[in-house]
Amino acid sequence: MKKVNTNNFKKTLGKFSTGITVVCVKNNNSIYGKTVNSFNSLSLDPPMVLFSLGNYSSSIKKFSKTKFLSINILSSKQKKLSDNFALTEPNLEDIKFIEGKNKTVIIPNCIANLECELIEKIKRGDHIIFICKILKLQSNEKLKPLVYFNSKYF
Repeated sequence: MKKVNTNNFKKTLGKFSTGITVVCVKNNNSIYGKTVNSFNSLSLDPPMVLFSLGNYSSSIKKFSKTKFLSINILSSKQKKLSDNFALTEPNLEDIKFIEGKNKTVIIPNCIANLECELIEKIKRGDHIIFICKILKLQSNEKLKPLVYFNSKYF
């Protein structure tokens, strides 16, 4: 066993395969999105999920102030979207968002989309955990997921 430090922690958790999502909010008619792989199922009854964002995230205030959001689970064909939304200032010009219920914004052609209500935020360590109730969902059985493992996409 190795000593726990930031480098060893990141390297070890990089051995856990994750799917990639883009979480989107719409505030004052502006769209904000972030690439997130810290996404997880939380409850079946009621249906809830969670994700986390770093306190240092460029749009943490926009996400903290929202009531509704979308979680878009990316397909293997959407690596460029993942890279784009990982930027501090993502380019939104070429994305044709679909408006969902409660003015959420949905990214088309994903493997799945969830429309959610933010019901709780919990600050722990250097992150905020967002707990969301799922209001609507859809999935595409024909697509394959975008997977992240050992600091690489698959």
